[in-house]
Amino acid sequence: MNRTKVVCAIAGAVAILMLPGSFRAAENTPSGVQTGVPPAAAARDLFVTVGKSLVVESPVNIERISVGDAKKAEAMAVTPRQILVNGKEAGETSLIVWQSGGNRLMFDLRVRPGTERLEVVRQQMEKELPGQEIGLAEEGESVFVRGTVNDVTSADRAVSIASALGKPINLLRVKLPAVQQQILLKVRFIDLDRNVTEQLGLNLTSMGAGRTIGQTSTGQFSPPAMNTINSSVPFGVPVTGVTQTWQLSNLGNIFLWRPTDNLFATIQALQSRGLSQILAEPNLLTMDGKAASFLAGGEIPIPVVQSSAGGIGQVTIMWKEFGVRINFVPTITPRKTIRLRIAPEVSSLDPASGVTISGFSVPGLSVRRMQTEVELEDGQSFVIGGLLDNRTTETMSKIPGLGDIPVLGKLFQSRSRNKTNSELLVMVTPELVRPIPAGQPLPDIKLPQLPLKNTDKDPPRTPPISVTGSAAMPGAGEAVPVEELRAMEKAGTVSTAPQPNVQLITIPAVAPPQNAGTMTTPIPTPSTPAP
Repeated sequence: MNRTKVVCAIAGAVAILMLPGSFRAAENTPSGVQTGVPPAAAARDLFVTVGKSLVVESPVNIERISVGDAKKAEAMAVTPRQILVNGKEAGETSLIVWQSGGNRLMFDLRVRPGTERLEVVRQQMEKELPGQEIGLAEEGESVFVRGTVNDVTSADRAVSIASALGKPINLLRVKLPAVQQQILLKVRFIDLDRNVTEQLGLNLTSMGAGRTIGQTSTGQFSPPAMNTINSSVPFGVPVTGVTQTWQLSNLGNIFLWRPTDNLFATIQALQSRGLSQILAEPNLLTMDGKAASFLAGGEIPIPVVQSSAGGIGQVTIMWKEFGVRINFVPTITPRKTIRLRIAPEVSSLDPASGVTISGFSVPGLSVRRMQTEVELEDGQSFVIGGLLDNRTTETMSKIPGLGDIPVLGKLFQSRSRNKTNSELLVMVTPELVRPIPAGQPLPDIKLPQLPLKNTDKDPPRTPPISVTGSAAMPGAGEAVPVEELRAMEKAGTVSTAPQPNVQLITIPAVAPPQNAGTMTTPIPTPSTPAP
């Protein structure tokens, strides 16, 4: 017995099994182990923990022992009647003992993993995923992960932590996520275009002076011209009773004619001013992480020539959109901010830059477009685009030689000056919003004309739930298997992205304003607590 105590002190915590007659189970023996095992009986269970030892005693001498897998456990005889079994690696193996007299005993030796690694993993699980019910159970080289987690990200993290113990088997259930946040993007376009044009010039035209045939002009701007004559008499020949027809342009200018010398003079001094203004405030609503687009405008046909097999080109029509457009994708970040990928655009028809194809005039497009990515808090604003464009174009035309004469040369010169000023401003403001509660008044536009009498005020619609009855739907927080939730995510019915803890501000519905064609909604400041 003294020798046995020494061995136990070296091996650590040791359990002793004694079987009178053959073998008898002592402490640390499961209830399923029977005593008095006869020769060649069915195998019995023995349990040992990795890193610990088990001592088996026999009332008779032991002749030989054998362990099936030396990597799982080792067995050695410390006395003629004692066997020391050491657990080395978790798993199962067999132990066979031959006693003197011909008895042969067989045991199923199960080496259980140590609890130290399991406790370490459980502590890390509680630290990384606090407040979530996650259980671990080891079985051989596998570890079963059970419980309920808040989202798929937590499930993946729990499986990753459990893989330190062995091959993880994911049996977790995930709570259904809450309804995704709704994001309202308010965009304000302000486009102002001014232009001023000044023209100054002199035209001198002679129609057959000195009984000559022809027409002479300085060619500044559009000189007057004689289109027709009701006689075959050459131009400029004064004939009694003959009427000549003249075509004059720019009648707003100064026109002088001296009939005796057939000399015409037109002075063009015009100034024009133009103003173009575009103000658009589109509001667009979408969900977190979902793309949305808006277009207020139209489409113009663009002819496109395509080659054919016979070498003869065929003209097809391609439609080009124009107007006020916006495309954006909002994402709520873990920092409780809203990240925007936004591309606003303002385009309008520009006949000056158009082309003519086969007699058909195709107008051009004047486009102001930008694309950027910004990050804002709820209710904050950014000026994402600004433009100030001042241009001055001056053109001077003169007759060579005559236009260079001092003082008199001004009569043979013309000058045109064009000044343009363009301003563009684009501001964006994202807001987290909720649906308007049932029963509250809805925003509306005041119509300048009342509808016809004795007509329906409400359009046809599907009956509400109060008429048809409600259908059972899974609510938020209900736990489903991870595989089922991933299938719902793939179908686009739910989003497994973690929802940040953000403050939502309810926008109260108010009556429409008195001014026709406009609508405003007062929004409380972020410091106002949500009702």
